[in-house]
Amino acid sequence: MIRHFLDLSDAGGDAIAMMIADAIDRKEARVSWPKGKVDADAPLAGHVLAMIFEKSSTRTRVSFDVAIRQLGGTSIVMDSGSMQLGRGETVADTAKVLSRMCDAIMIRTDDHAKIEELAANATVPVINGLTDLSHPCQIVADLLTLVERGKALPGLEVCWLGDGNNVLNSIVEAAGLMKFNVRIGCPQGYDPDQAFIETAQSAGVKISVHRDEMEAVSGADVVITDTWVSMGQEHVHNKMAAMMPYQVNDVMMEQAKSDALFMHCLPAHRGEEVMPSVIDGPQSVVWDEAENRIHAQKSVLRWVFNQI
Repeated sequence: MIRHFLDLSDAGGDAIAMMIADAIDRKEARVSWPKGKVDADAPLAGHVLAMIFEKSSTRTRVSFDVAIRQLGGTSIVMDSGSMQLGRGETVADTAKVLSRMCDAIMIRTDDHAKIEELAANATVPVINGLTDLSHPCQIVADLLTLVERGKALPGLEVCWLGDGNNVLNSIVEAAGLMKFNVRIGCPQGYDPDQAFIETAQSAGVKISVHRDEMEAVSGADVVITDTWVSMGQEHVHNKMAAMMPYQVNDVMMEQAKSDALFMHCLPAHRGEEVMPSVIDGPQSVVWDEAENRIHAQKSVLRWVFNQI
């Protein structure tokens, strides 16, 4: 049976916990190694990963490329301007062709329906590198970072401030699987996908939406935000004005627990969703979070190939 990783629920809580443990072990085994050195066991030697980028990327592109190399495999990188997808060839046909030529497909795209169609027609694993609906690979790296920093996931109080976007949808999904609570501070009209909230709540965790930003952040173990405006979005000025009360600044962080961590998946716009004193301050773990994309991606790849 083919293992796709379109959302966190495709793996489930137990598998995610195993991914995190695997990532920690492999990361520790590589301390002081060159980034390009292959892991001692080279578990994916001979495997080829096709990477499709219909949306621009830094961390996803580099982390998956380095990840497959460290596991002993190779990658082929394609973007919308250099392939037929979206220029006459259907998603289904692309899936069938790449399945004959590569061992797995990672895609970073817009419409989540596109990745579902790709998976439905592929005979190799398909991995969600990001869609407008969710960003599961980012959240595996985030959870890895929290565990590394000594945060037990069950019962954790996580606060999200800002736009109810794809990253937040996956955080809420993770909450239901790993049993932590999420308090969402966002303006009216910018809530996350209700289906993710209802699924997490049905798993017995607390997911709450607050218009009062101080109420949302009070006593939080972790404070997370993301950029407010994505490429191509309209009505930017109205959205920016609505988001300003949810900016993560020093006053906001003081309302969280004294040992609270700050996270941001990057790229960051200092002075907008977060102030420099926070993202560059002692509570920030954003650089660990970014590096951990490599280690998380390695475990995701091993999971889709039935090695975890």
